[in-house]
Amino acid sequence: MARGKLWIYLGAAPGVGKTYAMLSEAHRRVERGTDCVVAFVEHHDLPRTEAMLDGLEQVTRRRLEHQGEACTEMMDVDAVLARGPQVALVDELAHTNAQGSRHTKRWQDVEELLSAGVDVISTVNIEHLESLGDIAESITGVRPRETVPDEFVRRADRIELVGMEPQALRRRTAHGNIHAPDQVDAALSNHFRPGDLTGLRELALLWVAGRADEYLNQYRGEHREPAIRGPRERIVVGLTGGPEGRTLLRRAARLAEKGAGGAVLAVHIAGSDGPTSTSPEELAVQRTLVEDLGGTFHHVVGDDIPTALLDFARGADATRIVLGSSRRKAWQRMLGPGVGATVARESGPDLDVHIVTHEEAAKGRRLPVTRGARLGRARIISGWAVGLAGPPLMTALLSAVHLGLANDMLLFLALTVAAALLGGLFPALASAALGCLLLNYFHTPPLHHWTIADPKNIVAIVIFVGVAVSVASVVDLAARRTEQAARLRAESEILSYLAGNVLRGETSLEALLERVRETFGMESAALLERGDGTTPWTCAGRAGAGRPVRRPEDADVDVPVGDRLALALTGRALPAEDRRVLGAFAAQAAVVLDRRRLQEEADRARTLAEGNRIRTALLAAVSHDLRTPLAGIKAAVSGLRSDDVAWSEEDRAELLEGIEVGADRLDHLVGNLLDMSRLRTGTVTPIIRETDLDEVVPMALGGVPEDSVALDVPETLPMVAVDAGLLERAVANLVENAVKYSPDGTSVLVSARALAGRVELRVVDRGPGVPDDAKERIFEAFQRYGDAPRGAGVGLGLAVARGFTEAMGGTLAAEDTPGGGLTMVLTVRAAEDRDTARPGRPTGLDSAAVGDPPPEQPARSERQAS
Repeated sequence: MARGKLWIYLGAAPGVGKTYAMLSEAHRRVERGTDCVVAFVEHHDLPRTEAMLDGLEQVTRRRLEHQGEACTEMMDVDAVLARGPQVALVDELAHTNAQGSRHTKRWQDVEELLSAGVDVISTVNIEHLESLGDIAESITGVRPRETVPDEFVRRADRIELVGMEPQALRRRTAHGNIHAPDQVDAALSNHFRPGDLTGLRELALLWVAGRADEYLNQYRGEHREPAIRGPRERIVVGLTGGPEGRTLLRRAARLAEKGAGGAVLAVHIAGSDGPTSTSPEELAVQRTLVEDLGGTFHHVVGDDIPTALLDFARGADATRIVLGSSRRKAWQRMLGPGVGATVARESGPDLDVHIVTHEEAAKGRRLPVTRGARLGRARIISGWAVGLAGPPLMTALLSAVHLGLANDMLLFLALTVAAALLGGLFPALASAALGCLLLNYFHTPPLHHWTIADPKNIVAIVIFVGVAVSVASVVDLAARRTEQAARLRAESEILSYLAGNVLRGETSLEALLERVRETFGMESAALLERGDGTTPWTCAGRAGAGRPVRRPEDADVDVPVGDRLALALTGRALPAEDRRVLGAFAAQAAVVLDRRRLQEEADRARTLAEGNRIRTALLAAVSHDLRTPLAGIKAAVSGLRSDDVAWSEEDRAELLEGIEVGADRLDHLVGNLLDMSRLRTGTVTPIIRETDLDEVVPMALGGVPEDSVALDVPETLPMVAVDAGLLERAVANLVENAVKYSPDGTSVLVSARALAGRVELRVVDRGPGVPDDAKERIFEAFQRYGDAPRGAGVGLGLAVARGFTEAMGGTLAAEDTPGGGLTMVLTVRAAEDRDTARPGRPTGLDSAAVGDPPPEQPARSERQAS
């Protein structure tokens, strides 16, 4: 018997629409005649999910006694197998079965169905994959208790990702569409925070992308086509910190644009011994540039630059490497092939290497500066090799060629200078001492004796030793001073860049700590703080993947900042000369932390100020705009009740009309205030139904004179998926606002047209218009543009209209009317074709009762098949 096929809807977070998507697919299959049954679906008492179960055959669940209670959360595998459907729907793949069940996990039940030849459609959230449990815990702070093996999910014949924007998911949570009303606040504060939802969404996208790469590799193996490239170009750009980096990044971005979904990965490789002469400011500019181009910046520590670059490129599955033409001069190229040539030679057939010319080519480059006043291990070894092996080799060479004692001394002196340049003073002294002995034994008469016959030769050898020691000391001192100056220059550039960025407020605490970690090649960097000397330390910010540090004493390097802050680094010990720069980083980290907290205080103060402004505007509206119609109503009623005046029928009718107009105006103002209150508290719950626009729009024109509006809404327009009541209120506010600002004798045009998957309604007036910088401001609450008189309204009409439109999934924007005036453009989603809708399937559904978003909303869900 052939094994059944597995189709999994993978959710980026709870409540994104997995179950709804699965049930929608079941309805489509049933309509095509497929034998499909519901083996187990949990609707969680959500009306819309329950409605989707209508029309689908459901297999009775298995009942078990668990801890004295009847448990019905078990799928009856035997009943499903006895039914023998083509397709079975099984929800919540990672669910743990109750004791007494045949299998411990529901995915094992699914495995049995697949082995029996039954196709299965199931659902699971990304955090329930076994290998991602620790990552999900680091994102949400909660370890998933129920998991499913990755291998089982990866074997699925099709995986479809269902996602949603974090803010949209939070709105659905706030409306009570996912949790019970008494659980909404806790969910928004814990599991449905924007950062958590964004992290889970990114995790799901990366996992599905990896699944696609696995399929591609499998395809290569099955078809024996190792040369097939992936569909996306991944271009690695090697940066040295020089000015040519900007040219390389732009060239790489153009190469990436030629392929679908190309990616640019910029990498800077620094030595493992800390800061170099590379300009931090230039690297910061290049980091910003690559991020603006849509790429990513990476910092790698490695002493062998070609090897580190190739390892990074292969680890990132890169297809190309972009390098700049060498900046070394012609004579410098004689010392070695250079990075570009080495990478091109060792890249192999799987990587293309592009060498890009630039203005800095062949202009020369500075020698690398090592950390501190030390010459570095490699140079010291080279110096000792020259100092100890050079004199014997020179002696062997001069034994065959006799140049005279003076020339021999000059050659040995040259070896001493070379040893000083490479290894410093001590290798040079060793070279001078060994050279003196060899000159005496092999080149000074009597030969092959440790005596000197001619006193002049004694003076010559003494002078040789003195000159060699002096030259070695001077060369060593000059080399050390040069390196110290280069180091101080690099440190000054780091400090200048650091101070400038921090003072301008361009660096966050986490970014600064990451910069510390990268600069010194550490595993992690953390800023610890405590309230006083007795309270425990807490982590204010952290960067890197090293071990977490709870106290400064646990770190490899710690720098105190006062009594309450400490910068802690892990990875290796640092020399004392590095602590000067590290101390500057620590001080700046404290400044960034203080600025962040001040910014938080400013944000809270701004929120309070905004609330005060709204309360002031509301008080002004109540004291003036609402009292005006009330005063008119009271005056008219008092006049009618007066016994001193005999009113004619015309006068009584006029007074009654004034009462009616004032009451209508008061009702309109109070209605807008209530609507804005509902919008601000997030309690607007649209009931989305298929509605004809030509039925809603005419009803919205009841509050304006008949001859003030020209209507152009064709009957052939498709139906729209909206809340008819909210749409009517939004259109009424737009039309009333347009009529109010239109000049006398002109009419407002209300027209509609169908676009791809949506319907656009335009309200056009010929009024004074609005400048571009005020087009968004007019949609704010309590805003009256221009010289609108007091009493003309509380300034909520456009704010309410936009709020209602966005609650229905639409948009509202302002445009200039050609020839003068303002045009309001309201766009809503077109409904599905009524002729293709399945009979009996619900069409008008209350979004407040939706357990999963409808698949017709592409803006709120993401799908990717593999």
